[in-house]
Amino acid sequence: MEKLERLGAWTLGILWSLPILYTFWAAFHTNGFATHFSLFAPLTLKNFVIAFNDAPFLRYMFNSFILVTMILSAQLVLCTLAAYVFAKYDFFGKDILFFLVLMQLMIVPEILIVKNYQTISFLRLTDSILGIGLPYMASAFGIFLLRQTFKTIPKELDDAAKIEGCNFLCTLLKVYIPLSKSTYIAYGLVSISYHWNNFLWPLVVTNSESVRPITVGLAIFSSPETGVQWPILSAATIISVFPLLLAFLIFQKQFINSFLYTGIK
Repeated sequence: MEKLERLGAWTLGILWSLPILYTFWAAFHTNGFATHFSLFAPLTLKNFVIAFNDAPFLRYMFNSFILVTMILSAQLVLCTLAAYVFAKYDFFGKDILFFLVLMQLMIVPEILIVKNYQTISFLRLTDSILGIGLPYMASAFGIFLLRQTFKTIPKELDDAAKIEGCNFLCTLLKVYIPLSKSTYIAYGLVSISYHWNNFLWPLVVTNSESVRPITVGLAIFSSPETGVQWPILSAATIISVFPLLLAFLIFQKQFINSFLYTGIK
């Protein structure tokens, strides 16, 4: 049974990796070898040069970097404070408020696009990086995940911190956040991955090239009107996903451990 499970896992892994492997193959080969697999096919970096010359991918990547950094910073502050309150304080209506927070997980973000656009337009933040990130700065998933982690931390550490003269903010910074490092890393990877790849909302709220994130820029670059050159498009795709692949390879152990050891109470 164990061998069968291992075989199934390897099969699914190979099937999942095939599109990525083809993208890498096409990106480093010319049109003639993009669909003809030969071990002796010559490698080339010309596709990356053409992609960088035909579209401002560095600008798109910088916009995406600013966007995900801004969103993640706001989420970490807001989610940490909310999760700490829900995990360690008792107050009237606590369960109802937490249920309302969890209801956000049941709402598909695309449903709120019209209302979000009306709000962003009222604030005159359309076609801006702040306008892209504002609707996502509070995360129900982040609050839930950190709350579950905070609830696993023994209350005795709270009492010890109080004896040392720490207030709630000091306790949060010196006890809870350091002990939840793996959860923060995992949530950070999830948030960065989602907002780096988010497409529909940035497409709706942006108009100019100077604020477009990488997903919108890649979609415009690969539009049929310009003609599809698979090697060049593959090179552009690798450019857009490389930061995410690198981050996951670096933090994959913390990412997996956070979900293995985070209790749900």
